[in-house]
Amino acid sequence: MFARIILLLLLFFHPLSAKKKAKVHEQPRIENSALKSLFNTLDPSSISQHLSFYELYPDTIEGKEALRRAWNLLSGGNLPSSEVPKTLPKFDIQAIVSLVTRQSFDPPVKLTDEQLALIETISESLSNRKLKGHRVWTKEEVLKLSPEEIDLSRGLLLFQFDDKNDVMQYEASIDLMALQIRARLSSKATNEEKIREINRFIFQEMQFRFPPHSLYAADIDLYTFLPSVLDSRQGVCLGVSILYLSLAQRLDLPLEIITPPGHIYVRYNNGSKIINIETTARGIDPPSDLYLGINNRKLQQRNMKEVIGLAFMNQAAVFWARQDYPKTVALYEKAACFLPHDPLLKMFMGFNYLFTGKNAEGAKLLREIRYLTFEEAVSPETVPDDYLSGKIDADGIKAVFLPVDETRESITKKQKELEQILKRYPRFRMGYLQLATTWLQLGRGSEAKELLERYHAIDPHHCIVEYYLAVLCIQRLDFNAAWSYFNLAESLVRARGHRPQALVATRDHLRRLCPEPNL
Repeated sequence: MFARIILLLLLFFHPLSAKKKAKVHEQPRIENSALKSLFNTLDPSSISQHLSFYELYPDTIEGKEALRRAWNLLSGGNLPSSEVPKTLPKFDIQAIVSLVTRQSFDPPVKLTDEQLALIETISESLSNRKLKGHRVWTKEEVLKLSPEEIDLSRGLLLFQFDDKNDVMQYEASIDLMALQIRARLSSKATNEEKIREINRFIFQEMQFRFPPHSLYAADIDLYTFLPSVLDSRQGVCLGVSILYLSLAQRLDLPLEIITPPGHIYVRYNNGSKIINIETTARGIDPPSDLYLGINNRKLQQRNMKEVIGLAFMNQAAVFWARQDYPKTVALYEKAACFLPHDPLLKMFMGFNYLFTGKNAEGAKLLREIRYLTFEEAVSPETVPDDYLSGKIDADGIKAVFLPVDETRESITKKQKELEQILKRYPRFRMGYLQLATTWLQLGRGSEAKELLERYHAIDPHHCIVEYYLAVLCIQRLDFNAAWSYFNLAESLVRARGHRPQALVATRDHLRRLCPEPNL
């Protein structure tokens, strides 16, 4: 029965088998010599090809040998011959195939209790079974676990589904994926070999992809949570990273979770070598410096428990964009169970408390981070201080976070909102930065420069503002002013122990245009 289950991997991953599956119980007629030749063409490391061959030719010598090899691959080469089954029991495999291949527009597929129990049995040797988190079945139990005890897929699914059976349905899919990956690895596979095989499986065989902007911008939650990512084979950085981590836990592959601002990726770090795994670009290994910026001085590392909270933060962002503030608050409160000390979460949750009229709760959270410079940042967040100082109200904060897309209409709409806000609150720093950004998006540097100069006059301590002003002055050939703004930006990042490549490149460019003036 085990072997029939694994046959689904060929039915899905091998195009030839999909054409044959309708006749899977009809043994094709073929000459012995041709049969041997066909048998010899099987990929020695492919469980699916061997099981497919056996399914087609179960009564032949070659078919039985294919079955033996398939079981041997599944066991990592350690299966005693006495345990190799002589035949495959009758089993309805189509439901399991559909579980893996179902698209979002297809009706849900439910495996029977017998099918789920069988998959659980054959997956007992996967490494995530050693985790305490794999043995818990309530949200309360998940919350009590330490990060090292979390089974990521179990924890996420328990918070998404109330029915245990729903959790098991999706765990079965991930288990089967892990079994296929493991079958192509040697028993002594290195961690780097595991990474290569997971990449090949997810991005080549399964063809997981980053969704088009028009889709994920409106429904990022659909491309974040594990079930929807599995169903559609599309996911944003967090969604595919969660799948990657779920497979890694099953394959005993230790990975780190890194969250630059607005992004997440995973990496392997053995102390002497780092392999970055960019899940939005088919697992490529970009240099770590690529993720750093002017205002992002270090890469923040997360743990498995925090990843669950990040999933709720992503979902909250969707409802925030829809201006459904009560739902946004509810999701941030869920996230806070996993990220109780996260300053970004406190800030976002504080804003949304204000939007729902819970001013005392919102102000309390904002006071906690009022003068805090986030550990990974160079410059502090200014909105909490501006709100608590009376320089902006809740409606003004809403305008700052109005989403824009690639259309001019959405940008100009945000501009009008911000212009009205700044007439009422002329010392609102983030309002000037956001309004300047919209002009830069429209290619209007002069308007952006004027707004950034107003920000600078209020507060000359934001590295992004000073850097933008330096670049805009270079474009206008005002080199003395460019040096002034540039040196201020450089001093701000140096004070935080940061040396971003963008500033290094800008200094070299400015030197070629004009020597640094002696001040």
